[in-house]
Amino acid sequence: MILEVAPRFQQDPEALKSIYVKSASGAQVPLSAFTRLAPGAAPLAINHQGQFSAVTLSFNLAPGVSLGHAVTAIRGAERAIGLPPSIRASFQGTAQAFQASLANEPLLILAALITVYIVLGVLYESYIHPVTILSTLPSAGVGAILALLLCRMDLDIIALIGIILLIGIVKKNAIMMIDFALDAEREEGKPPAEAIYQACLLRFRPIMMTTLAALLGGLPLALGTGTGAELRRPLGITIVGGLLLSQLLTLYTTPVVYLAFDRLSRRLRRSPAGRAVAAEPAHEGPAA
Repeated sequence: MILEVAPRFQQDPEALKSIYVKSASGAQVPLSAFTRLAPGAAPLAINHQGQFSAVTLSFNLAPGVSLGHAVTAIRGAERAIGLPPSIRASFQGTAQAFQASLANEPLLILAALITVYIVLGVLYESYIHPVTILSTLPSAGVGAILALLLCRMDLDIIALIGIILLIGIVKKNAIMMIDFALDAEREEGKPPAEAIYQACLLRFRPIMMTTLAALLGGLPLALGTGTGAELRRPLGITIVGGLLLSQLLTLYTTPVVYLAFDRLSRRLRRSPAGRAVAAEPAHEGPAA
């Protein structure tokens, strides 16, 4: 049901004086008794967000400026202006999706690490060796961040995808060495130090081949120009930077971490509870 006044009251604003409202005592008071009527400019419609009136300010990105820089600049302008508490600013559209993606980045990386740990734990039937393999990932992440800083690029969604790809690419170095070392320990009875040493010697060539193949495959993305290059470059830069630093470090750190965790597992197996059970004498039955 839509209510409206009679057409004769719609022709002149002076008709508003004919409107009466009920006072606290119940008497009818004309609207003109406590209001003032004056011509002026007013919006045709008032937009609302929730129960509050809202004003939308749109912006476009300047050439060579990322959405992350624009969001940071707008937040800085808000603090510089000193908006009163009654005014609340928020992003909508693409900027809102950008902020939501940044908020979920730690959860995405944590979920990827947990998934990799579970798969490796099932593969090697161990709780410790998956941690040895995952120890190669911090160097890849640091390399990706340093490469983005050197190229003056932001850690956006595409760069995050590159870091998640590094989780799968970089850990294969440790997998190739640890898989060979475990097989040498279990099948040939070699001590851990000799097993991991042999693994480093025999797996060096395939590790270098696979790393160079992935690194050279990411170079066209990192160095490419033209249409869409701003979308592809963060992916290539994170892959190349992460692989370079991780390749320099993991060949030396993985054997050290492997031996350290091997000593830790042996120390846990020689715990006081295990020694007490082993030292308990067996019960002898009655002689036949």
